[in-house]
Amino acid sequence: MNNNYIQEEHRIFRSTLRKFLEKEAYPHFEQWEKDREIPRHFWKKMGENGFLCPWIDESYGGLNADFVYSVILNEELEKVGQGVSSGICLHNDIVTPYFSTYGSEEQKQRWLPGCITGDLITAVAMTEPGAGSDLAGIRTTAVRDGDHYILNGGKIFITNGLHADLIIVVCKTDPKANPAYKGVSLLVVERDTPGFSRGKKLDKIGMHSGDTAELIFEDAKVPVANLLGEEGKGFYYLMTKLQQERLVVAIQCQTEAEEMLKITMNYVKNRKAFGKSISQFQNTQFKIAEMATEIEIGRTFLDDLIVRHMEGEDITKKVSMAKWWISEMAKRVASECLQLHGGYGYMEEYEIARRYRDIPVASIYAGTTEIMKTIIAKQLDL
Repeated sequence: MNNNYIQEEHRIFRSTLRKFLEKEAYPHFEQWEKDREIPRHFWKKMGENGFLCPWIDESYGGLNADFVYSVILNEELEKVGQGVSSGICLHNDIVTPYFSTYGSEEQKQRWLPGCITGDLITAVAMTEPGAGSDLAGIRTTAVRDGDHYILNGGKIFITNGLHADLIIVVCKTDPKANPAYKGVSLLVVERDTPGFSRGKKLDKIGMHSGDTAELIFEDAKVPVANLLGEEGKGFYYLMTKLQQERLVVAIQCQTEAEEMLKITMNYVKNRKAFGKSISQFQNTQFKIAEMATEIEIGRTFLDDLIVRHMEGEDITKKVSMAKWWISEMAKRVASECLQLHGGYGYMEEYEIARRYRDIPVASIYAGTTEIMKTIIAKQLDL
């Protein structure tokens, strides 16, 4: 990879991370897929080696690292498998930034060190059975009762839902607010909260090692001290942080596309048909050339956005473009790569089969392709 933002310290970090994953992740990944979860001891090992939330300030136990470290973690974990990267990168770059930005000093001291060591696994609970893209339409409520909020509702499709020790729950503290989004707040629910329970482990088409669950709140008693930021500001907080979330997804999808092309190029060079490698057939060469071109375009666009994001620019429109286009491109690449594998591509023992079924959800979570296009249209002042 030839990126201007990659410095020698980043190359050393990537090399160290790769060696760690070659020992602690790759040999066990297929078992994790069968078990349908990543074991907690792997999180602890990630923390012990400085691979959880390295961007957090040193005063809380972090490395005060720049966003490039997050990019590298996203890429290298995605190469192992989307089931690994989804939960850990959500913890690293999507959930804990809420604590760092909107948490009180007391909350930061209480939560951030555990997020770094792997003692605390995090999740964010937005989606409900009846409210996905329409966050203002959520029905989960939190009513103030002395020093606690009484939380009622249900969440679904929650990444890290089974293992999470800290869950940022999007709820309505003022159900009568007009417009509705002004009544949205963020509450941090801890593992042992009375009235909080977890539903079944959800059986997904792909990302089998990724922990995904439904969460249930029945008169759950959440301390007022666990309110993140101010009441009624939750929707604003979510919108502010979605730029990085969608950039992270774009990084994961780009990496997936690059990996699938690499796997397929190796396959077509070694697979023989009609007396020669199928890489020598013009149709194969055209398909590979088309995918390589789209992947190169995606990488060039993405690298520019990473730099702009690090410089603090508001790139909402461009990140929305990247999220939808790269996620859809990765799906096209998955389909073409499986086709070039022929019947073997449909066999679970071939890596392309797993990546083919893992990638489609990326155009749904963190904002669907349709929502991305809506955001772009608004930014274009149509």
